[in-house]
Amino acid sequence: MAKLFNEEVQKQLKEILAQTQEKITLVLFTKEGSCPTCSETKQLLEEVTELSDNIDLELKDLERDQSLAKQYGVTLTPSFVILNAKGEYKGVKFNGIPAGHEINSFVSALLEMSGMTPKFQENIVKRIEKINQPVNIKVFVTLGCPHCPGAVQNAHRLAMLNENIEGEMIEAQTFAELSNKFNVSGVPKIVINDKYEFVGNQPIETYLEQIENM
Repeated sequence: MAKLFNEEVQKQLKEILAQTQEKITLVLFTKEGSCPTCSETKQLLEEVTELSDNIDLELKDLERDQSLAKQYGVTLTPSFVILNAKGEYKGVKFNGIPAGHEINSFVSALLEMSGMTPKFQENIVKRIEKINQPVNIKVFVTLGCPHCPGAVQNAHRLAMLNENIEGEMIEAQTFAELSNKFNVSGVPKIVINDKYEFVGNQPIETYLEQIENM
């Protein structure tokens, strides 16, 4: 099978992933039969895992591993979560393949989950830490969208800094039914708690204002 990443990209990724500080684990859920982009997502994660000793990959089946899927709130395939060094789920999830521009949000999540703390101003961090209600942030993306990774990174960083928050990338074309449900016509589209929404790669303050006013 041909590699997804050529030698030059592999070298670049290896240099970037050398910055990981702690062990992290990717848990990928697929299912037998019709599962769009499952094999490609598995291959991408395997190739990335091979480039760093700090990244492990666990393969799960959505139906056979129902209890684990429920624990991570996984209902779609392919979906994967990133666990920290303690094996804890910190609300960072990808639904669909993080290819194209989304390789940037994927690599960012790997680095930050492995110990590179997001650099936010202190007042922003305090606002994030004050959130005391369950918050789910869906970020609908397309792989050709250059503005989408920034929106995904914001959602994931919020999740990493507050256990009440979950941030998930959703590849809009793979999950067209879900995209239609949330009337996704432009990306990135951000949907908070399935109710509040906005479009575009907005600053972190926009997310916080929406959450704080819920």
